[in-house]
This record gives sequence, C-alpha cells and structure tokens, in this order.
Amino acid sequence: MSNFRTIDRQTGFLLPPSVDEWLPEKHLARFVVEVIDGLDLSAMSGSYRGSGRRRIIQRCCSVSWFYGYATGVFSSRKLERASYDSVAFRFIAANDHPDHDTIAAFPAAVSEGDRSAVRSGAVAGARRWAC
Repeated sequence: MSNFRTIDRQTGFLLPPSVDEWLPEKHLARFVVEVIDGLDLSAMSGSYRGSGRRRIIQRCCSVSWFYGYATGVFSSRKLERASYDSVAFRFIAANDHPDHDTIAAFPAAVSEGDRSAVRSGAVAGARRWAC
C-alpha cells in the first residue's frame, strides 16, 4: 500500500464552490473591496456608460483597477485574464469575467472630480482599517 493520495480530476463538486471561502480572511482583495464599497460612487453613474461585450458596474471596475495597481497588474487584458486565473480577482469580480474593453474604457470615462473623490475616500478607508 502506498501513502500517496489518489488524484481524481474528474470528480465534480457536490455544491458549487464559493470564491469567498477560497480567499483568506485578511487578504488585500477583501480590504480593497471593503474600502470601495464604503465610498459613494453615485456621481460616477452619470459619467460612465460602459463598453465592451457587457457593461459591468463601476464598483467592480474601481476595485479591479485599485487591486490591479496594488499588485502590479496594469493592463486591462491582464486584468481580464486574472479574472479567470486568480482567486483574488475572481472574488473581486464576483466570479464574473469583465471584458478588457470594458475595463480599459473605465478610467477614461470617469471624470477627474470623480477620480479625486475615489482617491480621497480610499485613503480615508485605508486609515480607518489600519486603526
């Protein structure tokens, strides 16, 4: 008898997996999601139309960009690919896969006033979490 486990890649899950369970409790992605969720992004709704294959909400784009910059992923194509490959990006996108055109159009569509509001809110959220 061998002490090695058998590998069975064909067996499916009994219940659908939850990305929330796969991400550690104190992960940076959870922090970024919490900070952006605490911001009032209602002013962005008027300036952002969305593009690409499907529109996604601006909160998801904001979190993707913030987390991408924090982890060194700057390209919209790499952000799209990460939504398939990375558990953290899957958590951020709620297990959805935003199109790279949608992600790329987001920063240009948001006005400078909205961007500065998000920046200042993110700094305040980071200070709140650190305390």
